[in-house]
Amino acid sequence: MNTRVYKLYPSSPNEKALDEIAVALAQGALMIYPTDTVYALGCLSDNIQALNKFERLRGIKVAKAPLSFLFGSIGDLSDYIRPFDSPVFRLLKRALPGPYAFIMAATNKLPKSFQKRKSIGVRISAHPILQALLPRLSSPLITASLHDKDAIKVYTSDPEEILAQWDGMVDIFIDAGTGGNIPSTVVDLTQTPYALIRVGKGSVDIL
Repeated sequence: MNTRVYKLYPSSPNEKALDEIAVALAQGALMIYPTDTVYALGCLSDNIQALNKFERLRGIKVAKAPLSFLFGSIGDLSDYIRPFDSPVFRLLKRALPGPYAFIMAATNKLPKSFQKRKSIGVRISAHPILQALLPRLSSPLITASLHDKDAIKVYTSDPEEILAQWDGMVDIFIDAGTGGNIPSTVVDLTQTPYALIRVGKGSVDIL
């Protein structure tokens, strides 16, 4: 099986291609795609078939792995995240969409594979392709940064290199040109005061 490649332009992503990608994800596709930080690997968070592929490829169990849910907007959080206070809402409004991952307390309405989790990572990417794709999906994406096999390089930003490494291992690759190589800034909002877990692309000044 060869990976299906969609070359999309962030300034004007092809609507037909986005529709095709949404259908493929609903049918259990595993996908590599651009974000506002680095390229990422993901699938629909409620698709068991796709999650099984994800687990085999990454050698992990999604129920316990440090993964994030990729949402389209703050308004999409309500079914997945416990109610939060005004200071947290203001912080999310300042930071999102943007290069941050926030660890937040989860509801008991998470997809079946994640129902034992007490918290999840929350991402809302500013990348225009994701902003156009996510409203077409039935559930958030599970997302994990795409690490390079070279430990020194850490992240692969060249689409040709990504395809060379992953062709045939994933169903879809969205090629949006050269990606970034700095991951998201990670903040744990389940603690008071908030805990800065990783300094990445997102400025810590907003905290």
